[in-house]
Amino acid sequence: MHRFYAPDIESTMLLPDEEAQHCVRVLRLSAGAEIEVVDGKGNLFLCRISEATNKKCSVEIVDKTYISNHWGCHITVVIAPTKNMDRLEWMVEKVTEMGVDRIIPVFCRYSERKVLKTERLQKIMVSAMKQSLKTVLPELCELTPISDVIKSDFDGHKFIAYCDKEIERRNFACEYKKGENVMIMIGPEGDFSKEEIRASLDAGFVPVTLGNSRLRTETAGVFACAAIHTINQLNYA
Repeated sequence: MHRFYAPDIESTMLLPDEEAQHCVRVLRLSAGAEIEVVDGKGNLFLCRISEATNKKCSVEIVDKTYISNHWGCHITVVIAPTKNMDRLEWMVEKVTEMGVDRIIPVFCRYSERKVLKTERLQKIMVSAMKQSLKTVLPELCELTPISDVIKSDFDGHKFIAYCDKEIERRNFACEYKKGENVMIMIGPEGDFSKEEIRASLDAGFVPVTLGNSRLRTETAGVFACAAIHTINQLNYA
């Protein structure tokens, strides 16, 4: 069954313009057809199209089910946007498919990108949410200075992954424990500065490595998210 995103479906009973055009013009669905609609807040609606025109697609709600995220903890990925936007978009898509609660683009001393427009990233997240059959849309923050992230409150364990071998690091896969809320912070292509690393450690971040390979920023983001999900799926005796 085709799935659509409509954050205000209960109040408007309408698909947003872009979703409506895809439903009516591309898929050629008409009145009487049943579709699934998610609102990004955990609700899955079974809907029946009541009117389908070139201008709008209205529905009636047949059933409503609340489906929470399946991973059982809160996952926040903090990452410095890459100079090449295609790489960041790929990372955002993949972590959304796997499952993430919040993505915070962070601005660091050695950041290659100082301005970030989030509209396209938001659309990519919506598409990945629908494709992976999730009902909750991750929170996407605006570009945030690293100092604000460091001093922000977080109910869980905070990790900072970096390449600098002069400052001791631990193995992330060994440090993260199943079921824990987690924030993992990943720096830009030029890595975090020593000052940023020390400030993070002073604020309670655990210094970690993601393995022996030197990973691109976007690969590190995907690797960390995949590691969290893998650990949370392990069955301990």
